[in-house]
Amino acid sequence: MSAAQYPAVSVIMPVLNEERHLRNSVRHILEQEYAGEMEVVIALGPSTDRTDEIAAELVREDARVHTVPNPTGRTPAALNAAIKASRHPVVVRVDGHGMLSPNYIATAVRLLEETGAQNVGGIMHAEGENAWEDAVAAAMTSRIGVGNAAFHTGGQAGPAETVYLGVFRREALEKAGGYNVEFIRAQDWELNFRIREAGGLIWFSPELKVRYRPRPSVRALAKQYKDYGRWRHVVARYHAGSINLRYLAPPAAVCAIAAGVVAGAAVTPWAFVVPAGYVAAIVAGSLPAGRGLPLKARAQIPVALATMHMSWGYGFLTSPRSLAKRVIASRRPAVGQPV
Repeated sequence: MSAAQYPAVSVIMPVLNEERHLRNSVRHILEQEYAGEMEVVIALGPSTDRTDEIAAELVREDARVHTVPNPTGRTPAALNAAIKASRHPVVVRVDGHGMLSPNYIATAVRLLEETGAQNVGGIMHAEGENAWEDAVAAAMTSRIGVGNAAFHTGGQAGPAETVYLGVFRREALEKAGGYNVEFIRAQDWELNFRIREAGGLIWFSPELKVRYRPRPSVRALAKQYKDYGRWRHVVARYHAGSINLRYLAPPAAVCAIAAGVVAGAAVTPWAFVVPAGYVAAIVAGSLPAGRGLPLKARAQIPVALATMHMSWGYGFLTSPRSLAKRVIASRRPAVGQPV
């Protein structure tokens, strides 16, 4: 294709407290090997660090960068605001701590054309900057950590339930009404479900890769995965038939381990075989996951795995039904509608 044949692209970024990575993330966008026109729209939440200052610098430095306010700080509201403020037929979602590979946009545009998909995406390639983050990255890219999710572990190109972030046809986003602002988490999965229900194709390709920075502490990782589990249960309540065994494994593990501990303390020590078996399994599973990492990182992989599993399962089990009621009662939001 000639430069004139490449569709113009809008990159949308929901941002909150991203001073650590925002400049580098935007640099990876602006340096894309893409011949078409491009703009970057950053939706700014109420950050308490230097995020707004850095964003203002980026706007002054490059005319392709713009900002819009997101006073709620909520991700789906930020995405809708950025979509509304953008103008091009292809919409690329990037988070403030994501780093696009050099040919990401060009490859995604080609895949949209080749497959006819409404949304294409690839691998969430977790990379750490210290031993703990390396451990989390290893856990997040292993089957024992996240099951068979292709956007975590890789796999063959093909139709998918969901993909990481996504590169959309604008018409698909507008037809779907944008992101549902009630979904504080799992908004990607929920949107892709609606696109698929309307007959659209979601396409995964390992050609697409985004570097992702893991949460920097056990506490932050636990909160992240508790929220994931909580909101994935809301999706299951909101969209009947959207759950599968992979999503039920963590809550089942939480129940089994809790029962084993209680029975072991109150009935028979033999019941402790259940939690002991889980510990043995994640320790064994961490060995191949940590191959090539320094000892300090390898030693922390079981902690990362247990934190992910237990937090996700706990969030799923304790997800209040009132969340689903609020979602179901709400009107599907138009693109750009705040909460």
